[in-house]
Amino acid sequence: MIIQIDTELQLLKVKEGATEREISLYSREAFEIISLHWVRVGWNQKYQYSFSWFGRPVIQLPEDMIRMQEVIYRLKPDVIIETGIAHGGSLIFYASLCKAMGKGRIIGIDIEIRPPNRKAVEEHELASFITMVEGSSTAPEIVEQVRNMAGKAETVLVILDSNHTYQHVMDELNAYSGMVTLGSYIVATDGIMKDLHDVPRAGENWKTDNPTCAAIDFSSKNPGFVVEQPAWPFNESELRENITHWPSAWLLKKNQH
Repeated sequence: MIIQIDTELQLLKVKEGATEREISLYSREAFEIISLHWVRVGWNQKYQYSFSWFGRPVIQLPEDMIRMQEVIYRLKPDVIIETGIAHGGSLIFYASLCKAMGKGRIIGIDIEIRPPNRKAVEEHELASFITMVEGSSTAPEIVEQVRNMAGKAETVLVILDSNHTYQHVMDELNAYSGMVTLGSYIVATDGIMKDLHDVPRAGENWKTDNPTCAAIDFSSKNPGFVVEQPAWPFNESELRENITHWPSAWLLKKNQH
């Protein structure tokens, strides 16, 4: 694809193969095209590695964090389960929301919790909201441990942010989807990989080996779940699509079957 931004004529010129078209530069379609390539370039430049939350690195696109807080505030979950801890920034982010709402606790799972990161989370002001579990997120004993920790919570939200290969995400979806409560979500993050296969830091296999493909395939085999972007609680624009690292990530549990 060749994209030209003509600010004088206020046009976005797009060429795909033999097809050429011109789009108003200040239109919704132009915004969506430019945004996708902004996300691609930003990912390659490690833009998401430049933020922190309450003192801990949080390796997320800020747009995704804002959309996540909209969902958390609406659901007010009793338990948030997240696979993948890294520096602990996401755990602290969710914990800060729980404290503000006066409700909720966090269970974080990682195959390896590095001692400096564990120490930083355990010594954080919000540590009382967080429990960390070390081990493979797909190991049966870890899954069972987390299930027991979640107990009979009325509302459970699950976020998958560990190993992002198709098979691992599919295994996590199968392992944790049963813990998700009706009307809540299991979120297969970082499916942007499918749009990054030709970016310098990426891999060609990402075109199919990614969380988005896993989420779509999972929903096709599990009719109780549907891939559905959560509605925006406020929108005075013409825009409808998230700027995101998580395309087709939100799996809504609509029924038990």
